[in-house]
Amino acid sequence: MEYREFLERGGDYFLSNLSIDLVIIGYEDHQLKCLLLQIGEKWILPGGYIGKSESVDEAAVRILKERTGLEDPHLNFLSVFGDSNRRFREEWKEFIEASGQPWKEEYWFNTRFVSLAYYSLVNIRDTHPVPGAFDRAVAWFPFEELPELWMDHEEIILQARSRLMEDVKHDHLTHELLSSPFTMPELHRLHQAILQEKIDRSRFQKKMLASGVYKRLPSLRKETPGRNPYQYIVKNKG
Repeated sequence: MEYREFLERGGDYFLSNLSIDLVIIGYEDHQLKCLLLQIGEKWILPGGYIGKSESVDEAAVRILKERTGLEDPHLNFLSVFGDSNRRFREEWKEFIEASGQPWKEEYWFNTRFVSLAYYSLVNIRDTHPVPGAFDRAVAWFPFEELPELWMDHEEIILQARSRLMEDVKHDHLTHELLSSPFTMPELHRLHQAILQEKIDRSRFQKKMLASGVYKRLPSLRKETPGRNPYQYIVKNKG
């Protein structure tokens, strides 16, 4: 959709007052990272609007595919962000005027918006981030080094990280962040990065193997001298 058409007629195509924001989480250089888009001088979460003919989940999958190129992404619903004052008139006005377009109070998105937030775990190597028509840039940022963000997006990101820290305690989903096959030392380091604490390596490995989720491959990973750990894959992914 062309920029001007989005401004003038977006309300004909998308549900009013409702949007989707995605916290897309990757892992690189022993750090958890978040994919962000730059609009103007600030950064935002990848997101978009829900087409009038699609379900909420369909819209979330579509937006994630548009932003990363992933066909079958991991996706978990996070929360609803719907503060009574969740309206971003000044941010939009500043951005649109800076782009050379006139600001109109009657623009369809110049109203209170409720956001349905999801978080997704992705392998950074498999993603091909693409900026949208309004974005100046797209980049991965470590959670500890977030830039200045639009709106309430920092709050959404922090809630996603907190949710992930809880989810990994009872769900086996962190392999989504790793290339397959992976080793137990890699999985161990990843869990330490997520939980931000030291984890006993021996107990961790016993717990992972006892889960029955992982299948050990016959080949070893040749690393530094004296370190040749076994490689694993997720059983239900072949």
